[in-house]
Amino acid sequence: MKSKTPHILYEDKEIIVCQKPHGLATQSRRPGTPDLEHILLCHLAEQARSKNKSSSESKASFGNKPPYLAVIHRLDQPVAGILVFARTPAAARSLNHQLQQEGFGKHYLALVHGKPAAPEGTLEDYMVKDGRTNTSRICSKDTPGAKSARLHYRPASAELQNHMNSIHACTVHGPKDDTNDDTWLEVILDTGRHHQIRVQLANMGCPIVGDTKYNPASRPEDDHKTLMLIAYKLSFRHPKTGEVMEFEI
Repeated sequence: MKSKTPHILYEDKEIIVCQKPHGLATQSRRPGTPDLEHILLCHLAEQARSKNKSSSESKASFGNKPPYLAVIHRLDQPVAGILVFARTPAAARSLNHQLQQEGFGKHYLALVHGKPAAPEGTLEDYMVKDGRTNTSRICSKDTPGAKSARLHYRPASAELQNHMNSIHACTVHGPKDDTNDDTWLEVILDTGRHHQIRVQLANMGCPIVGDTKYNPASRPEDDHKTLMLIAYKLSFRHPKTGEVMEFEI
Protein backbone atom coordinates (compact mmCIF):
# COMPACT_ATOMS: atom_id res chain seq x y z
CA MET A 1 0.00 0.00 0.00
CA LYS A 2 1.37 3.38 -0.96
CA SER A 3 1.83 5.63 2.04
CA LYS A 4 0.38 9.10 2.29
CA THR A 5 1.44 12.03 4.43
CA PRO A 6 -0.84 12.20 7.50
CA HIS A 7 -2.24 15.55 8.64
CA ILE A 8 -0.86 15.52 12.19
CA LEU A 9 -2.11 18.17 14.62
CA TYR A 10 -0.03 17.06 17.62
CA GLU A 11 2.48 14.34 18.37
CA ASP A 12 4.58 13.26 21.34
CA LYS A 13 5.89 9.97 22.75
CA GLU A 14 2.45 9.02 24.10
CA ILE A 15 -0.12 10.10 21.50
CA ILE A 16 -0.74 11.23 17.94
CA VAL A 17 -3.66 13.54 17.14
CA CYS A 18 -4.46 13.84 13.46
CA GLN A 19 -7.11 14.92 11.01
CA LYS A 20 -8.79 12.22 8.91
CA PRO A 21 -10.03 13.30 5.48
CA HIS A 22 -13.39 12.37 3.99
CA GLY A 23 -13.36 8.94 2.32
CA LEU A 24 -10.42 7.40 4.20
CA ALA A 25 -11.13 4.52 6.59
CA THR A 26 -9.85 4.81 10.14
CA GLN A 27 -9.04 1.10 10.15
CA SER A 28 -9.62 -1.39 7.35
CA ARG A 29 -9.56 -5.17 7.28
CA ARG A 30 -9.33 -5.28 3.49
CA PRO A 31 -5.78 -6.00 2.26
CA GLY A 32 -4.40 -3.20 0.12
CA THR A 33 -7.09 -0.72 1.18
CA PRO A 34 -5.60 2.57 2.49
CA ASP A 35 -6.54 3.48 6.04
CA LEU A 36 -5.36 6.04 8.56
CA GLU A 37 -3.97 3.45 10.96
CA HIS A 38 -1.49 2.10 8.40
CA ILE A 39 -0.59 5.56 7.13
CA LEU A 40 0.38 6.51 10.69
CA LEU A 41 2.28 3.25 11.18
CA CYS A 42 4.29 4.06 8.04
CA HIS A 43 4.91 7.54 9.44
CA LEU A 44 6.20 6.11 12.74
CA ALA A 45 8.34 3.53 10.95
CA GLU A 46 9.91 6.28 8.85
CA GLN A 47 10.61 8.27 12.02
CA ALA A 48 12.32 5.22 13.52
CA ARG A 49 14.43 4.72 10.40
CA SER A 50 15.50 8.36 10.44
CA LYS A 51 16.39 8.13 14.12
CA ASN A 52 18.37 4.97 13.50
CA LYS A 53 20.38 6.59 10.72
CA SER A 54 21.21 9.66 12.79
CA SER A 55 21.83 7.78 16.02
CA SER A 56 25.14 6.37 17.17
CA GLU A 57 23.30 3.31 18.47
CA SER A 58 23.93 0.07 16.67
CA LYS A 59 21.16 -1.47 14.60
CA ALA A 60 21.15 -4.45 16.95
CA SER A 61 20.54 -2.30 20.02
CA PHE A 62 17.91 -0.17 18.28
CA GLY A 63 16.14 -3.23 16.95
CA ASN A 64 13.62 -3.72 14.17
CA LYS A 65 10.54 -3.87 16.37
CA PRO A 66 7.49 -2.41 14.57
CA PRO A 67 6.03 0.77 16.06
CA TYR A 68 3.15 0.51 18.52
CA LEU A 69 -0.10 2.26 17.61
CA ALA A 70 -3.54 1.74 19.18
CA VAL A 71 -6.82 2.85 17.62
CA ILE A 72 -8.84 4.45 20.43
CA HIS A 73 -11.95 5.61 18.57
CA ARG A 74 -13.07 5.71 14.96
CA LEU A 75 -14.89 7.86 12.44
CA ASP A 76 -17.05 6.44 9.66
CA GLN A 77 -15.16 6.32 6.36
CA PRO A 78 -17.17 9.18 4.77
CA VAL A 79 -16.72 11.41 7.84
CA ALA A 80 -13.77 13.80 8.22
CA GLY A 81 -12.35 14.94 11.53
CA ILE A 82 -10.00 14.63 14.49
CA LEU A 83 -8.83 11.36 16.02
CA VAL A 84 -6.36 10.50 18.77
CA PHE A 85 -4.17 7.38 18.67
CA ALA A 86 -2.04 5.93 21.47
CA ARG A 87 1.68 5.27 20.97
CA THR A 88 2.17 3.17 24.13
CA PRO A 89 0.09 0.48 25.89
CA ALA A 90 -0.14 2.70 29.00
CA ALA A 91 -1.49 5.60 26.93
CA ALA A 92 -3.99 3.25 25.29
CA ARG A 93 -5.26 2.06 28.68
CA SER A 94 -5.67 5.63 29.93
CA LEU A 95 -7.44 6.88 26.80
CA ASN A 96 -9.72 3.84 26.63
CA HIS A 97 -10.63 4.35 30.30
CA GLN A 98 -11.47 8.00 29.62
CA LEU A 99 -13.55 7.08 26.61
CA GLN A 100 -15.51 4.38 28.44
CA GLN A 101 -15.92 6.08 31.83
CA GLU A 102 -16.01 9.79 31.06
CA GLY A 103 -16.20 10.14 27.30
CA PHE A 104 -14.15 12.47 25.16
CA GLY A 105 -15.41 15.93 24.29
CA LYS A 106 -16.52 15.16 20.74
CA HIS A 107 -18.04 18.01 18.73
CA TYR A 108 -19.27 17.67 15.16
CA LEU A 109 -20.54 19.99 12.46
CA ALA A 110 -23.29 18.72 10.17
CA LEU A 111 -24.91 20.39 7.19
CA VAL A 112 -28.48 19.09 7.18
CA HIS A 113 -31.45 19.41 4.88
CA GLY A 114 -34.17 21.51 6.46
CA LYS A 115 -34.37 23.13 9.86
CA PRO A 116 -35.09 21.37 13.17
CA ALA A 117 -38.49 22.07 14.71
CA ALA A 118 -36.62 23.16 17.86
CA PRO A 119 -33.45 25.14 17.08
CA GLU A 120 -31.64 23.43 19.95
CA GLY A 121 -32.33 20.18 21.73
CA THR A 122 -31.39 16.70 22.90
CA LEU A 123 -32.16 13.54 20.97
CA GLU A 124 -32.57 10.36 23.01
CA ASP A 125 -33.37 7.14 21.15
CA TYR A 126 -32.62 3.45 21.04
CA MET A 127 -30.70 2.14 18.06
CA VAL A 128 -29.86 -1.27 16.64
CA LYS A 129 -27.20 -2.15 14.08
CA ASP A 130 -27.73 -4.42 11.07
CA GLY A 131 -24.35 -5.96 10.31
CA ARG A 132 -25.52 -7.41 7.00
CA THR A 133 -26.29 -4.02 5.50
CA ASN A 134 -23.87 -1.97 7.63
CA THR A 135 -26.71 0.33 8.67
CA SER A 136 -28.41 1.26 11.93
CA ARG A 137 -31.98 2.29 12.73
CA ILE A 138 -34.09 3.71 15.52
CA CYS A 139 -35.89 0.98 17.44
CA SER A 140 -37.81 0.30 20.64
CA LYS A 141 -36.05 -0.26 23.96
CA ASP A 142 -36.93 -3.97 24.03
CA THR A 143 -35.55 -4.70 20.52
CA PRO A 144 -32.78 -7.34 20.73
CA GLY A 145 -29.41 -5.59 20.50
CA ALA A 146 -30.88 -2.14 21.19
CA LYS A 147 -28.52 0.47 22.67
CA SER A 148 -29.33 3.90 24.02
CA ALA A 149 -28.20 6.86 21.90
CA ARG A 150 -28.05 10.43 23.10
CA LEU A 151 -26.77 13.63 21.49
CA HIS A 152 -27.24 17.38 21.77
CA TYR A 153 -27.58 19.71 18.80
CA ARG A 154 -27.65 23.47 18.41
CA PRO A 155 -27.15 26.00 15.60
CA ALA A 156 -23.51 26.41 14.67
CA SER A 157 -22.10 29.83 15.50
CA ALA A 158 -22.09 32.46 12.75
CA GLU A 159 -18.30 32.24 12.63
CA LEU A 160 -18.37 28.47 12.14
CA GLN A 161 -21.14 28.71 9.54
CA ASN A 162 -19.23 31.28 7.49
CA HIS A 163 -16.06 29.22 7.69
CA MET A 164 -17.79 25.99 6.71
CA ASN A 165 -19.73 27.64 3.88
CA SER A 166 -16.43 28.79 2.38
CA ILE A 167 -15.11 25.22 2.55
CA HIS A 168 -18.42 23.87 1.24
CA ALA A 169 -18.06 26.03 -1.87
CA CYS A 170 -14.78 24.24 -2.63
CA THR A 171 -16.23 20.72 -2.46
CA VAL A 172 -17.90 18.77 -5.25
CA HIS A 173 -21.24 20.05 -3.97
CA GLY A 174 -20.39 23.50 -5.30
CA PRO A 175 -21.40 26.82 -3.69
CA LYS A 176 -24.13 26.64 -1.08
CA ASP A 177 -27.41 28.03 -2.35
CA ASP A 178 -28.57 30.63 0.15
CA THR A 179 -32.16 30.13 -1.00
CA ASN A 180 -32.32 26.52 0.24
CA ASP A 181 -33.07 25.30 3.74
CA ASP A 182 -29.74 23.64 4.50
CA THR A 183 -28.66 24.28 8.09
CA TRP A 184 -25.31 23.97 9.88
CA LEU A 185 -25.70 22.26 13.24
CA GLU A 186 -23.17 21.66 15.97
CA VAL A 187 -23.60 18.19 17.49
CA ILE A 188 -22.17 17.00 20.81
CA LEU A 189 -22.19 13.24 21.38
CA ASP A 190 -22.93 11.60 24.73
CA THR A 191 -22.75 8.09 23.26
CA GLY A 192 -20.92 6.63 20.29
CA ARG A 193 -23.27 4.32 18.41
CA HIS A 194 -22.81 3.08 14.85
CA HIS A 195 -23.85 5.88 12.43
CA GLN A 196 -25.50 7.59 15.40
CA ILE A 197 -25.49 11.21 14.23
CA ARG A 198 -26.56 10.27 10.71
CA VAL A 199 -29.45 8.12 11.93
CA GLN A 200 -30.73 10.41 14.69
CA LEU A 201 -30.65 13.57 12.56
CA ALA A 202 -32.40 11.75 9.71
CA ASN A 203 -35.02 10.46 12.15
CA MET A 204 -35.53 14.05 13.33
CA GLY A 205 -36.34 15.01 9.73
CA CYS A 206 -32.99 16.71 9.01
CA PRO A 207 -30.81 14.20 7.13
CA ILE A 208 -27.20 15.16 6.43
CA VAL A 209 -26.34 16.54 3.01
CA GLY A 210 -24.49 13.95 0.93
CA ASP A 211 -25.60 10.97 3.04
CA THR A 212 -26.52 8.27 0.54
CA LYS A 213 -27.50 5.79 3.28
CA TYR A 214 -29.94 7.82 5.36
CA ASN A 215 -30.93 10.84 3.26
CA PRO A 216 -34.02 10.06 1.12
CA ALA A 217 -33.14 12.99 -1.16
CA SER A 218 -29.82 11.40 -2.13
CA ARG A 219 -29.58 9.56 -5.42
CA PRO A 220 -27.22 6.80 -6.61
CA GLU A 221 -25.38 9.31 -8.79
CA ASP A 222 -24.59 11.31 -5.61
CA ASP A 223 -22.17 8.64 -4.35
CA HIS A 224 -19.18 10.79 -5.32
CA LYS A 225 -20.35 13.66 -3.17
CA THR A 226 -18.98 14.43 0.27
CA LEU A 227 -20.92 13.54 3.41
CA MET A 228 -21.15 16.91 5.15
CA LEU A 229 -20.27 15.71 8.65
CA ILE A 230 -17.02 16.78 10.32
CA ALA A 231 -15.65 15.89 13.77
CA TYR A 232 -14.25 19.38 14.16
CA LYS A 233 -13.31 19.46 17.86
CA LEU A 234 -11.93 16.89 20.31
CA SER A 235 -10.90 17.19 23.94
CA PHE A 236 -9.44 14.69 26.42
CA ARG A 237 -6.85 14.45 29.19
CA HIS A 238 -3.28 13.66 28.24
CA PRO A 239 -2.68 10.04 29.30
CA LYS A 240 0.60 10.83 31.08
CA THR A 241 0.37 14.42 32.35
CA GLY A 242 -3.38 14.61 32.92
CA GLU A 243 -3.44 17.97 31.12
CA VAL A 244 -6.73 18.78 29.38
CA MET A 245 -6.02 18.96 25.66
CA GLU A 246 -8.38 20.42 23.05
CA PHE A 247 -7.97 20.35 19.29
CA GLU A 248 -10.08 22.07 16.69
CA ILE A 249 -10.00 22.08 12.91
